[in-house]
Amino acid sequence: MALAVWGVLFLITFLISRHVKKTMPPPGKFIEIDGHAIHYTDEGQGPTLLLIHGLGGQTGNFAYLTDYLKAGYRVVALDRPGNGYSTKPAGAPSGIVEQARIIARFIAALDLDQPVIVGHSLGGAVALAIALNHSKLIAGAALLAPLTQHETEPPEAFKGLIIRSPWLRRLVAWTLAIPSSILNGKRIGSMVFAPDAIPADFVGKTRGLLSLRPSAFYATSSDLVAAPDDLPGLVARYGTLSVPVGILYGSNDRILDALVHGKATAAIIPGAVFEMVAGAGHMIPVTAPERSAGFIKHLAEVALSTDRVTRNAPKMENQKHVA
Repeated sequence: MALAVWGVLFLITFLISRHVKKTMPPPGKFIEIDGHAIHYTDEGQGPTLLLIHGLGGQTGNFAYLTDYLKAGYRVVALDRPGNGYSTKPAGAPSGIVEQARIIARFIAALDLDQPVIVGHSLGGAVALAIALNHSKLIAGAALLAPLTQHETEPPEAFKGLIIRSPWLRRLVAWTLAIPSSILNGKRIGSMVFAPDAIPADFVGKTRGLLSLRPSAFYATSSDLVAAPDDLPGLVARYGTLSVPVGILYGSNDRILDALVHGKATAAIIPGAVFEMVAGAGHMIPVTAPERSAGFIKHLAEVALSTDRVTRNAPKMENQKHVA
């Protein structure tokens, strides 16, 4: 009986995943980097902004924000390794520092000419790792509700994603995860957005159904489990950051504490700017896109006008574009 139940769950998962893949083809391009097929979109003209999404997200999460940026900037958004349409080799690590390394190679491979990187939530931690370990590749970092400090436990909305065993994570991804996401998705989404409401067009505009795939659950769980490993080492080095950094937070963020991850972190980063959006929650790229865009543009103006931007970022070899 139990085996039959697992079989039914697998079949449901397979059919839903196949439908999502068939109806939502990748909107962008791919480039192969160290065995990773990285999917990215590239819109607009001008100085380059590189957008890095948060936990469980993908390029579509920036759909509202991009509308306010692409008129004056070249806006490149990527799916982090294993997320969205991007893939990564079996067994490849999911840690923040390793993701930053792959994205640094992405920056060099596309010759992005020292972009300003924009990181949301977990993407903010990855952006900080790039700023610390690959500072010559970027001009600055604009962080939206970033994860910046070590957390002893995940936010309530994400606790069900903590599965430390890779084989158990894979089993859950192919059986329980997708039906559970369908049943509980609205409740979890409301927790992530609170106190803001989820926009009525959010799922369609951001390709939100991409989360209904085993690979999406597996990547999200892997990222969450790995995130704490690198944070203490990164936090200890924030005082050495040499690029302009700005942090924007919703004052009522219920996923990450704005004072801990925003104000306190900005206080130890040389010259960092910290601002808050009154009353807003965690998903400010979606719920406050105009304010977020204004913050990014201001940080970009400062970063791109500094003397340290030498426009001689090193190029990487042995990267391959995939049609």
